[in-house]
Amino acid sequence: MSVPMLKIGAVLSTMAMVTNWMSQTLPSLVGLNGTTISRGGTSERIVSGLYPSPEEGWQIYSSAQDADGKCICTVVAPAQNMCNRDPRSRQLRQLMEKVQNISQSMEVLDLRTYRDLQYVRNTENMMKVVDGKLKTASDNPRTVNTKSFQELKDKVTQLLPLLPVLEQYKTDAKMILRLREEVRNLSLVLMAIQEEMGAYDYEELRHRVLLLETRLHSCMQKLGCGKLTGVSNPITVRASGSRFGSWMTDTMIPSSDNRVWSMDGYFKGRRVLEYRTMNDFTKGQNFVQHLLPHPWAGTGHVVFNGSLFYNKYQSNIVIKYHFRSRSVLVQRSLSGAGYNNTFPYSWGGSSDIDLMADENGLWAVYTTIPNAGNIVISRLEPQSLEVLQSWDTGFPKRSAGESFMICGTLYVTNSHLAGAKIYFAYYTNTSTYEYTDIPFHNQYSHISMMDYNPRERVLYTWNNGHQVLYNVTLFQVIKTSGD
Repeated sequence: MSVPMLKIGAVLSTMAMVTNWMSQTLPSLVGLNGTTISRGGTSERIVSGLYPSPEEGWQIYSSAQDADGKCICTVVAPAQNMCNRDPRSRQLRQLMEKVQNISQSMEVLDLRTYRDLQYVRNTENMMKVVDGKLKTASDNPRTVNTKSFQELKDKVTQLLPLLPVLEQYKTDAKMILRLREEVRNLSLVLMAIQEEMGAYDYEELRHRVLLLETRLHSCMQKLGCGKLTGVSNPITVRASGSRFGSWMTDTMIPSSDNRVWSMDGYFKGRRVLEYRTMNDFTKGQNFVQHLLPHPWAGTGHVVFNGSLFYNKYQSNIVIKYHFRSRSVLVQRSLSGAGYNNTFPYSWGGSSDIDLMADENGLWAVYTTIPNAGNIVISRLEPQSLEVLQSWDTGFPKRSAGESFMICGTLYVTNSHLAGAKIYFAYYTNTSTYEYTDIPFHNQYSHISMMDYNPRERVLYTWNNGHQVLYNVTLFQVIKTSGD
């Protein structure tokens, strides 16, 4: 009896998954609940709780066309949240729990009835003997003497343990009636849910769901770049390591690499911990260690397409270290760049050279003496580390808390301490800048690393020994084909 019930549990699990997606995502795709679209994060990269707020997910709010006929959209990224379950999903979850309870009860009944049946079979011959003696005594009472009476009494005494077994049978029979009623109720509720959801072929629906999600993700990637307009509340992933450090995932688009890397400290370090998944990083398990051939300086490291790019200690040399082969592929001096706390961020920490990546590729943020300590942005060729193009932002690097690139734009914070905000933006596509006022919550009061990951659309930060994520809100104008 337990095997069919387990099969029902598997079916319910599939139904719950499909129903949850339908209630959360499908209405958005077909326009049944406005224009909000949410994309679920992958569980191997982000464990439950990393992105808890649905309002912080992928969302598109489309307005009417402007005077020039352009479609204006606000894009909120990313959607790394766990979907909230609707009433139907809660019903299915409750049904699954009931199925599990019924399955366990059936297993207990199976064990008890098997045990009791064996006992009854073992006492069957004894009961036949007692029954025969009773018939003989009833047909001919004179044959009953003291000896035969004692024998009959002893046999009956041996049968007395059968009474609680029979009582257990009665109890089990009542439980079977209750279980039968539960199964009947489950069938009625399942039928009601099926009628509400429609007569779908669930395998076909699941296939359609996967296709739609693939198209949705592809569409989101095509939306591409936008202007930063907001930063979410911080999401603390883990508290580990010292006050200063960096952590990251691969920034290459597209990529299926789910590894997480952690580098504790800001100078002379050589140990890089590589975790298999974000969940492993959160739990501090399943990691391997890389021992770099050269120590690092600062916290401005980045992983791009399977390689770690970092600043060599006491030099302006950038090193490309390949994780799979555990070897240095290339190293190149960043001409004129200050190092060893010549032009660090406001918090110091040998943060002279900050390497980062965005939708447009690999970047270095630093400064030189000819640039009078103002931030310089250089776009690097990932294979050779050659500088392709540079921009002088005019913003003093020592006045910056941290900086990061999104869509070719450098965003600079005005402090590494509490009360910081994103204060300055430099646009490399137009070589222009503006002062901004985008607040964010510096929860642990000392940020020593802040980098954007274009693949996940989040900011990675190391905040006073805490590894923290921020979702970002982007705004963009999507031009029509006639523009």
